[in-house]
Amino acid sequence: MSTGSGADSAPAPAAHDTTARPRKPSMFASLKVRNYRLFATGAVVSNTGTWMARITQDWLVLSLTGSSAAVGITTAMQFLPMLLFGLYGGVIADRFAKRNLLFCTQGAMSLSGLFLAALTLTGNVEVWHVYVAAFFTGLVTVVDNPTRQSFVSEMVGPDQVRNAVSLNSANFQSARLIGPAVASALTAAVGPGWAFLANGLSFLAPLTGLMLMRTHELHETKRAPRGKGQLKEGLRYVSRHPELIWPIVLVGFVGTFGFNFPIWLSAYADDVFHGGVGQYGLFNTLMALGSLAGALLAARRRSTRLRVLVGAAIGFGVLEVLAAWAPGVWAFAPLIVLLGILGLTVNVTANSTVQMGTDPEMRGRVMSLFMMVFTGGTPLGGPLFGWLADEYGVRVSFALAGVICAVAAVGVGLMLARAANLRLKVDLRRGERHVQFVPRELAAAA
Repeated sequence: MSTGSGADSAPAPAAHDTTARPRKPSMFASLKVRNYRLFATGAVVSNTGTWMARITQDWLVLSLTGSSAAVGITTAMQFLPMLLFGLYGGVIADRFAKRNLLFCTQGAMSLSGLFLAALTLTGNVEVWHVYVAAFFTGLVTVVDNPTRQSFVSEMVGPDQVRNAVSLNSANFQSARLIGPAVASALTAAVGPGWAFLANGLSFLAPLTGLMLMRTHELHETKRAPRGKGQLKEGLRYVSRHPELIWPIVLVGFVGTFGFNFPIWLSAYADDVFHGGVGQYGLFNTLMALGSLAGALLAARRRSTRLRVLVGAAIGFGVLEVLAAWAPGVWAFAPLIVLLGILGLTVNVTANSTVQMGTDPEMRGRVMSLFMMVFTGGTPLGGPLFGWLADEYGVRVSFALAGVICAVAAVGVGLMLARAANLRLKVDLRRGERHVQFVPRELAAAA
């Protein structure tokens, strides 16, 4: 498919016949597929448990240590395995049946939640226990993430990939609306252990959904045979496609520097606005509302435009700077909603662009690189921005992240334009578009 004319944006990979009559987009088209309905139903339950555990985990660490840096270390421990081993997860996803792999990964995540629940409910939990559980979850995620991402196309087929990716994000953000509120209430009423227990049990839902799927209705892709050099093959494949590599680079910057919200939101709730765990839950709920709106808007889009990706990333960085210096909750809260919208737009647009531009037999490895770059930078960004928050204040930490994201987005936009043989045209005449990217030939003729 195409993102549009050269004057509008850099092109995405062609995947469909552009002469076909466009169909009216349906926001929930993928849910017509039975296997995907089962997958989505199980996911919303487990995602709710995951958000309960995530919010409770961050607040538990902050309560045990009183340190934003410790929250950053917890986040880093969860994402460090993705940075170290992420590409190998993609090789595994391409080599084995994805449904079978998901049985293993979802079951392992359930055990991790139950382990932390047992320690917390018995009063024996220490901060290093949380670190260990986070690291184990990260190891499982190395395989689970690329497998789930590439399994989407097997459930719905190539025509519905964009819609399914957007609905997956909407699913995740819907759970994010429920999870923090329930976790905050449970933590305040009976302690954090019950939230961890709910997370462990929630994985029974996706496991049941996987068992009920009709395997003959899956669009199974050819598995990569066992052999040497498969990891390098994936890297070479991406390096030959600028329409893949630059979105991955951009989400790497956004994920490393711009998505350290557990550190910032917990610090704003505790140190800046003094609202406690309830306000922290509120901030997460507001961001989830924005993210859900962004996901639903993305589900309605007929095409993926890279200019939307770049524009959303620039806006995301600018909003982080504005939110950093918000004078009160009344100004901070609406900016958090907008950050949710733009952050989700960046993620979904990059994800669907990369999936649709990748050959099926390479999709696991390419998506593992995508997820490694997007989440694998957190072990670097989490401790760094946690330290900055402790030493110079959370406002400085938050604002610096926004500046880095905005500058990176501008740079990637220029590289995408160069790869598509576009150049920036400035026209100050009345009635004309003052700033736009146009093909170099047209710019030279003008």
